[in-house]
Amino acid sequence: MTSQAPAAPLSPVVAKGAAYLRQELTKSRNGDAIRALLEAGARGYEVGTALDETLNFLKAPAAWDQYKPPAGAVDPRLVRIQFASALAVAERHGKAASTDLAVAAKLLVADQSADGSWLPDQALGADTPESYGAVLATWSARTALIASGMQPDTFTIVQADRWLRGLTVETVADALAMLLALDLTGDVMAEGLRRTALSLVRAAQRPSGGWSADAESAPQIFETALAVLALCALNVEPRTARSTYRPEELLAAIAKGKAFIESQQRPDGSWPESSGKAADLQRMSITGWALLALLAG
Repeated sequence: MTSQAPAAPLSPVVAKGAAYLRQELTKSRNGDAIRALLEAGARGYEVGTALDETLNFLKAPAAWDQYKPPAGAVDPRLVRIQFASALAVAERHGKAASTDLAVAAKLLVADQSADGSWLPDQALGADTPESYGAVLATWSARTALIASGMQPDTFTIVQADRWLRGLTVETVADALAMLLALDLTGDVMAEGLRRTALSLVRAAQRPSGGWSADAESAPQIFETALAVLALCALNVEPRTARSTYRPEELLAAIAKGKAFIESQQRPDGSWPESSGKAADLQRMSITGWALLALLAG
């Protein structure tokens, strides 16, 4: 009889963050928070009944537009991307049907711009926890569509990939989103973009372990979470980061990023929002991203 490897011990930081999101989801729906709780629950963390009503809503994409986010919320197209991303995670963990995700995929396809992107009116580098920039939105939409069963050679996906590869990576925010969008793809254009992005990301990590959108700003949880998620994805195939990180350096950067995130958790289990704009919405989103980063790897 083959013995099973012992389960990884549960992190009290993640457990506390999940408890915060369980409470907040009774007041408001947030795709980033839902994704985080689904991932936490799949790894053995207590999520209680907080997701039950939310999942019923999530599995009815045709009704998403009836939901009115709190004041200060962003473009409804982004809300659909966030809900579709959460639904994709629910489907992966057996909490939603593939037919539900197929309906959501049709909504995303209808929202795609002619150039292949989603939310192209937002400037590159405009990513915030509650309002993605165009690259992050396009990556999120593309990921949900692939999860729905759409093939990489489908016109919608081809257009998104073409748009991504036509961009110039100039800022840390661009670089973080681009690394997530490129994932492990190995074509020549992707390799060049990834090399540029990795160089910017490595230079931007602070001694504290955190990242920020520019050299003048203090490290932020959102940027650090994106960096950890991107580097963890590359760590599946460390050779994809070899232009900038040796394997042991990649692991060290991830560990320092996670340690920074853990150090910034508030007593109530949340992580601090970046600004006063839509503070409650930001706090839910940023806590969701923080948990996703801590669960990665």
